[in-house]
Amino acid sequence: MPRVAQLYFRTAIIFLIIGISMGLHMSIAGDHSAIGAHAHANLLGWVTMALFGGYHALNPAKAERRIAMLQYAVYTAGVALLVPALYLMLTGNPSLEPVVAVASLIAFAGVLMFAVIIFSTGTAAARPAATAH
Repeated sequence: MPRVAQLYFRTAIIFLIIGISMGLHMSIAGDHSAIGAHAHANLLGWVTMALFGGYHALNPAKAERRIAMLQYAVYTAGVALLVPALYLMLTGNPSLEPVVAVASLIAFAGVLMFAVIIFSTGTAAARPAATAH
């Protein structure tokens, strides 16, 4: 499996752990004010990153291109900044709204980079020739 796919799957599971932990904390505390951060951790972190990893696993030639690792870094940085900033903003620190906005733009830039990867016509992965028996 390509390195970027492994990184995406590993990062995705970390975000799933974070998202579930946030959900458990909200449930135990009876305070659901951070539901938006919980949703972003699960959807942008767990689901989207797992999908990105699956795409790269199925398209190893594209996964080996330099843009794939750059896109991983940009998207992951955006989400890693967005989730805690959004959590803190929603739980009583409105001064973090500009950080949330910048982090959202960084994550969006990562999504646009992924679109470039998907729509690019990179070389196909080499496949072994079939042998006759």
